[in-house]
Amino acid sequence: MLENFSMQESKGRYNQYREYLEVLKTCSPYDFSDYSNNSIERRIDKIMRDNNLNLDQLIYRTRTSEEFVEYVVESITVNTTELFRDPPLWIDLYQNVLPSLANKPKIHIWHAGCSTGQEVYSNIILLHQLGLLEKSEIYASDISRNAILQAKKGSYRFSYNYESYFRNFKQIFPTNTKALFENFFSVNKSVDDSFSIHPAFIEKVKFLRHDLVKEPFPAFSKFDIIFCRNVLIYFNEELQNKIVQKFYERLFPGGFLILGSHESLQGFFKTKFVHQKQVYKKTSSFHLKY
Repeated sequence: MLENFSMQESKGRYNQYREYLEVLKTCSPYDFSDYSNNSIERRIDKIMRDNNLNLDQLIYRTRTSEEFVEYVVESITVNTTELFRDPPLWIDLYQNVLPSLANKPKIHIWHAGCSTGQEVYSNIILLHQLGLLEKSEIYASDISRNAILQAKKGSYRFSYNYESYFRNFKQIFPTNTKALFENFFSVNKSVDDSFSIHPAFIEKVKFLRHDLVKEPFPAFSKFDIIFCRNVLIYFNEELQNKIVQKFYERLFPGGFLILGSHESLQGFFKTKFVHQKQVYKKTSSFHLKY
């Protein structure tokens, strides 16, 4: 009996969340109905707790306040990121993936779901060190307005981030680390508790707000690399496959798709890419050769 009650309660909560997402869809340009059930439920629960709202009150606020709708969208789409997150991946990109593109006249890169920009600037640092930045065209997009604004600033809290960011940086560049770090970042610890990427590197990126689920893919028609790390994990399987299909169509033959450490391709797409850990290469070969 208790098990049946628990299942009924869970189903009821699921239906309530679906009802709310339909309301949110009518009050904003965004459709979260194909996001993973667990992740969307956790985030809606947190919104209600943080604002002391029940579901009816949440629906009312959503229908009557554009500002609150923006807050909900930001809360649902929040992502965790840092400079050179998952250092082994960036070492692989530095030593193998990016050098394999050195002979191309132009390198086209898209960071889909770029969050607050740390991943983008990690890649820019590698491209600069390899002498490939000047011929790279880089796009970065995210559904979150606040994330894009932060990414465009390229400025991060020193006290909260510096130690872990510098530790990751040192794994990529183990020698002359401090001097090299300062080639890319200015530290303003005593002024406003921040460190910032130098403006010349910010100017290399075209940032735009973009809904990966609903809107046409932006900018250049084909890419050599598409980063989409820790984004697919929030979508259900059907939506994941739709997005990967679009990525596949937008990659040049031999192009690379970079996923998060807890993400992988399923079913049909296993035959369209070969991979080594988080790096997926669009190729008919059965062996990943950069």
